[in-house]
Amino acid sequence: MNDIESQREDNIKRNQEQLRQLGIYLTPSAGSHHVAKKSPPKKRKLQHPLAPSRSSARIASNPMRQPYVSEDQDQDQNPSRSRQQRSRPIAKKMKAPSNKRELVATAPAKDIESLRTGWTAWEPTASPPSRDQESTFHFEDQPSFTPNKSPEEMLREGCFGGSYFRPLYSRRLGTTIIDDYRELPSSWYSGLEVSKFLTSPTYDAEINKYKVSSGQSIEEWEAAGWINHTYDVRGWFQWYCRFYMGRRCEDDERQISRWRKCVGDMGRWRRTLLKKYVSMGIKEVFDDGEDEEGRDVSPVMHQTCHHWAYEVRQADLERFWKVGK
Repeated sequence: MNDIESQREDNIKRNQEQLRQLGIYLTPSAGSHHVAKKSPPKKRKLQHPLAPSRSSARIASNPMRQPYVSEDQDQDQNPSRSRQQRSRPIAKKMKAPSNKRELVATAPAKDIESLRTGWTAWEPTASPPSRDQESTFHFEDQPSFTPNKSPEEMLREGCFGGSYFRPLYSRRLGTTIIDDYRELPSSWYSGLEVSKFLTSPTYDAEINKYKVSSGQSIEEWEAAGWINHTYDVRGWFQWYCRFYMGRRCEDDERQISRWRKCVGDMGRWRRTLLKKYVSMGIKEVFDDGEDEEGRDVSPVMHQTCHHWAYEVRQADLERFWKVGK
């Protein structure tokens, strides 16, 4: 054995000793030396797989996912349903009132009889509104309040399922309110079947202009705190009737603020409805009730706006197409 081979053997022995100290052993084989590798540790199987931190659009659109619907949003859940299906009279379903409150009306610290007297003892202090060429009303003392449907038009066209002035039991007051529609000018409901259009004990969607159910009941409004019993025990529409007739009260600002948020120039229901026209590519306003073959643009949203004394006008739609508001 020459010096080179001897040195090589010494190096091999030295390396083997170092590997042994590290816990690595060589398995000899013919003509070669292989390093014995440690067997990899067994992986534990997760009993409860973790949800992925990211998801694709395909996964997000999986029909098993529950859609989110705003608790206070009134939507047409099935816009493709036929007019015949929408026209069936139905009883209004009660919904659980939302925990979100707009402005909570203060409970009146008066006895019931004095309250009843106050509801009808007022005298008109404001002039009747004017109306422009676009059919918008203008109240001199409240320029930001610009509805385009009068209370009489709403009643005659059909609103609140014909049940707005039905006998109403107020849980807050512990009394029943009845026949208060008689304070309205008789000309507003002359020729109408009162028991069908004003005082029906059940909500009938067939009465509504757009033949659909829309909105919550007065009982739900009361539970949510939207009723100021000192002035209008039935809520918004009763307030509007009296405001239109010239009454002014401390609750005006609150009710007008609610109207602006719903169907004012930047109101969410108004904008939502106009967006539906744009998304469907429709540039002309048509009356759903007159065109049986035409495409419906969210009858539920139309009826909701109608309940707030607003109806889409051609000028509104053209403006929205142009500037988006």
